[in-house]
Parts: sequence; C-alpha cells; structure tokens
Amino acid sequence: MRTRRGACYAPCQDGAEVRRRKRRRIGAEGTAAAGRAGGDMFDELPDELVVSILADVAASAASPADLAGAMLTCRRFRELGQSKVVRARASPRCLAVRAKDWSDGAHRFLKRCADAGNLDACYLLGMIRFYCFGSRGSGAALMAAAAMGGHREALYSLAVIQFNGSGGTKDDKDLRAGAALCVRAASLGHVDALRELGHCLQDGYGVPRSVLCGRRLLIKANAREFAAAVAASATLLRAAGKASRRHSCLLSDFGCHAAAAAGETHAANRFLVDWFASQPLAGTSAAAATAVSTAAGSVAVAPAEDEAAGLRLCSYALCGRPETRRHEFRRCSVCGVVNYCSRACQALHWKMAHKAECTPMDRWLDAAAIANQNAAAGDVAMAAPAP
Repeated sequence: MRTRRGACYAPCQDGAEVRRRKRRRIGAEGTAAAGRAGGDMFDELPDELVVSILADVAASAASPADLAGAMLTCRRFRELGQSKVVRARASPRCLAVRAKDWSDGAHRFLKRCADAGNLDACYLLGMIRFYCFGSRGSGAALMAAAAMGGHREALYSLAVIQFNGSGGTKDDKDLRAGAALCVRAASLGHVDALRELGHCLQDGYGVPRSVLCGRRLLIKANAREFAAAVAASATLLRAAGKASRRHSCLLSDFGCHAAAAAGETHAANRFLVDWFASQPLAGTSAAAATAVSTAAGSVAVAPAEDEAAGLRLCSYALCGRPETRRHEFRRCSVCGVVNYCSRACQALHWKMAHKAECTPMDRWLDAAAIANQNAAAGDVAMAAPAP
C-alpha cells in the first residue's frame, strides 16, 4: 500500500512480537540500572564501616597473608587498610613474620602496627631489635611499652633481662625488679613466669626464701600447663573426630611430663630460633645493622663482631634467646655443658631432654685426673732405686 507521495507503508507487525520487543528493552534498561545502583551502593558505604570490617579481618587473620589479600582487593581497601584502627587490632598470627621472610617491608609493617598501639607488634619488634639487631635501647623501650599495656610475654621477657642484666654488665642485674615483673606476668596467667617465681622463692633469688611457697607455685604452674595441654589435645581430637584413652600425669616438674600444647611457642621465640639457626650468633651483627639502618633509619646498630664472639644460645630449643655478653647465662651445675637464660627454661629442658643426658663430667674429669696423678706417682716410686 502506497501513500500519496509513493512511499510504502510498513508491514503490519504482530502484537505479541511488539510486546516482546518492549519487554526486552525494558529488561535491559532495568539490568543496567541495577548494576549502576549496586556500584553506587558499594561506593557510598561509609569509610568507618569499611575500616571496621577490615579491623575484624585483621583481628581474625591466621597469617599476614590474610590481611594482605584483603587489602589487595581494591584501591579503597588498600587505602583504608593503612588506618591505625586496623593495625591496632591485628592479631598475633597476623603479625607472625618469619625470619626467612624478613625484609624492610616486614619491618615497616611491624613498626606501623607498633606506632598504632598494637601490643603484640611492640613486643615482637622489641624482641627482634633487642636480640637480633643488638639495638638494646629501642628494643627494651618497645617491650616496656607492651608491658605497660599488660602484655604478659613482654613482662616476662623484661624479667629475664633484669635477672641476667642483658644488654649491660654483670652489675646491672636487678633481681628484685625481675621478681616483681614475674609476679605481674604470673598474675596475668603466664605459666613460665609462675614457674620462674616458684624457683626464685625456693632459692631466695630476688625474694625472701620460702621453700613451701615456691613448691606450691611450681605445682600451680604444672597444673596450668596440664590444663592447657589437655585443652589443646581435646581440641585436636574433636577436629580429628577420634577418641583417646591416653592420660597425662600432673606433676611434670617432679618426674612426669605433660606434653606442651601445640602452637604454644610465641612468634617472637620462633623468630629468634629461626634467625639464629640460619646464621651464626657471632656473625649476625654486621648483617643486622644494615637491615635495621635501611628499615628504620635512626635505630642504633648492633655491636661489632668481636664483641659477639663466644656468645651462646639458651639450650632450651623453643626459647631462642642469645647472650648479650660472655658468660651471661647460667650453666648446668652438674655437667656444665648446657646453659639457660632462666630457671623456667632450665626446668622445661630438664624434663624434656636434659634429664636423660646430664652426666657429672666435672666429677669424672677430676676423678680421672686424680687417678692419673696416682698412677704417675706409683710409676715414679717403682722407678726409684732401692737404698
């Protein structure tokens, strides 16, 4: 059909097809509008809410990679993840940097977390600086900041430093201050501090001697250790879905051993163990000084290598603390082969391994020397001519 000008009319279309085209067009426009609305809703989320979510992620992170993965999601997460609120709530596992992965970036991360008020970061970075890098002042200051916030590991570490006079001379020991720090750490539930205090009371070391009170504290420490071991084993059994009939004895300091809970060792001690296992104790100073200078700028460098020569590590394998001067740690009074930074480490190592290895070497050597002298004297007497 044509118009007056000769143009043809469009062919008639079915009503159902027209409605289908309109419905398709409306559906496409609705989908695009919904997408724009969704993007706007995410962008319009308040920063406080996003920071709160990231803080919860940092508090529940099982490793540093968990928080790093969340921050790499988008640019906004990366920017808001630098907030002090997020760094202050980072969990100990989120801060557990390994010695083999140590770098300037790891040092900056721990430093920013410590500046944000994270007590675990203060303690971990303080231990690394004090023992690994030889920066005694800044390391002790960081541990003191954590101790003032009620960090029990920091309190106990400062007690060990006071007992040994670490970072100074032998005259810098403060036994009363070390005992007071152990009391504070033990009141917060630190088992090693409670055990250390019990031995101090038995020996009269920094406190008035009381054998009965010291023995009570040792029993209490073993009870707490036993409870922690049972709780950890029960958790593992529930996770494995198995039942066990094995029992542990209570008094581990008196001939019986309660297995330590898995994962009980603190990240700072694991870092020290791995750090000094990968490089000798006498050669850490020069390498560590460069690492601290590039990462922190104004941090004091470690002493020279000749000052670190002849230093020893604590013989308890899970401790990792090194000497800061020669003959700082106490030796075993029987064999004289092993040495310990504290009485707690000595008690733990004794019941775990040293009890079966300790032999009175000094007595044997003295007896052998006396026997050799007597034999030599007898030979001289036999060789002398008769009158």
